[in-house]
Amino acid sequence: MAIELSYIIITPYSLLKSRTGGIVARLMSRTDLEFIGAQMLAFTPETAALYADSLEAGKKGTEFERVGRQLGDYVRENFPCLPDGRKERSMMLLFRGEDACRKLSAVTGRLSPHSPRDLASAETLRDTYGDLVLDKDNPEVVRYFEPAVLTPPNIEEALPKLKLFADIAAQSENLIDNSIGSSPADERTLVIIKPDNWRRPSSRPGNIIDMLSRTGLRIVGCKVHRMTIDDALEFYGPVQAALRGKLAPKIGERARSILEETLSIRLPDSATEKLTEAVGIPYADDQFGQIIEFMSGRRPEGTTAEERGCQNSAAKCLVLIYEGPDAIAKIRQVLGPTDPAKAPGGTVRRDFGSNVMVNSAHASDSRESVEREMKIIRIRQNSMAERIREFLAAR
Repeated sequence: MAIELSYIIITPYSLLKSRTGGIVARLMSRTDLEFIGAQMLAFTPETAALYADSLEAGKKGTEFERVGRQLGDYVRENFPCLPDGRKERSMMLLFRGEDACRKLSAVTGRLSPHSPRDLASAETLRDTYGDLVLDKDNPEVVRYFEPAVLTPPNIEEALPKLKLFADIAAQSENLIDNSIGSSPADERTLVIIKPDNWRRPSSRPGNIIDMLSRTGLRIVGCKVHRMTIDDALEFYGPVQAALRGKLAPKIGERARSILEETLSIRLPDSATEKLTEAVGIPYADDQFGQIIEFMSGRRPEGTTAEERGCQNSAAKCLVLIYEGPDAIAKIRQVLGPTDPAKAPGGTVRRDFGSNVMVNSAHASDSRESVEREMKIIRIRQNSMAERIREFLAAR
């Protein structure tokens, strides 16, 4: 079966109601598709009209014409920025794999005035998060319609929309300024959902996003990112000095105790300093190397300059930028301490972390760190449009 590319658009209302995590959890756990792209989009009236027109185009038959018109009207009304310039936020997620359109459609479900649905079911995304209210006296009249997410049902419908979204994504800023609800006093903070969450199909990434939604903050930027070794060395550079300062002396003391016990001798106090230098520093550097390997997919030792600049498929992360009052402190409170064993119950790291290194997620600890880390991650750049164009060019 051919490899397809397809997408999910999370609607502005779903984002506003903090349903993002639940939606992502379903998508990541119920398909075997590769998650390859994510971008926040702020539609203009013109780009919303183009997308709405594409939803209505080529529909044949009464039911499909009505569904296309329903979705087109919804996009025109709900996706564009407001007249005062404040922007609605949509999130686009990109997936690749065999039969991708059908698989995403199956998870999404149908929501149409003219298609049956089980009101007692919550199997699909639209069963859970969408709404369709018909007039009691005239079922042909729709009183309220919220599709929750939008996705093409097949590759024939996906292709023209993918081309459109490649253009929209390429022309869009990767951070949304002046979104609805924003204030000049707001902070921004950076969150990385780390590689351990992406190694197999799992609801973990979505569950983490859902926990972070407790803060009431808005997601204003996102991207799928694979750290190079150079990225990881720069990003975690301050950690190496901390490991040497805190860990190396402890290892020196431990080495001295082991030698004294094994050899039944008493070493001079100066031995601790020498053992710290000879054993503690290499041990701390090895721990640092493990962090770099975890985040970039390779250890830095023995790599060439070219290799240090290459991305590795084993190092996929999802970068999220949250915005709102006291964003840095709020996110770090929900995230919990670095060591999952010391984190309170109900925090991200307590629930999903394994140890100090494999601790599920990272969050910036200060405004200075936010600026430094966003620069290293290159948050203003997003490769989603490039991924779409590569697929379209290969067909």
